[in-house]
Amino acid sequence: QVQLVESGGGLVQPGESLRLSCAVSRSTANFNGMGWYRQAPGKERELVAGITRGGSTNYSDSVKGRFTVSRDDAKNTVYLQMNSLKPDDTAVYYCYLNGLQTYWGQGIQVTVSS
Repeated sequence: QVQLVESGGGLVQPGESLRLSCAVSRSTANFNGMGWYRQAPGKERELVAGITRGGSTNYSDSVKGRFTVSRDDAKNTVYLQMNSLKPDDTAVYYCYLNGLQTYWGQGIQVTVSS
C-alpha cells in the first residue's frame, strides 16, 4: 500500500505564497508521473501540475507562470510552489502518483482570502 501525505496548506492573503509538500511512503524513483490536482467547492477536480521522472512538467493554464512543480526522488517527495496566489486558487489540493494504479493523498486545504 502506497501512502501520500500532504502538508503546507493554510490560509494566506492574495499575492502571497505557499509551498505544498507530498511525502510518499515508497520510493518514487520507479514511478513516472507525479503531481497535484485541486478541487474547489462545487467544481470538478482539475489537474494543476504534473512532473515526469525525467523532469518534464505540465501546468493548467490558470497557474502557468505562478506555480512550480518539482520532485525529489531521494526524499520521495513532490512539491508545489505557489506564488502570487489568487482567491480563485482556493481549493483542496491533492497530490497523486501514477504507477500501475493512481495513488492519492488525503487532500489539504488552501484558502486565499483577504
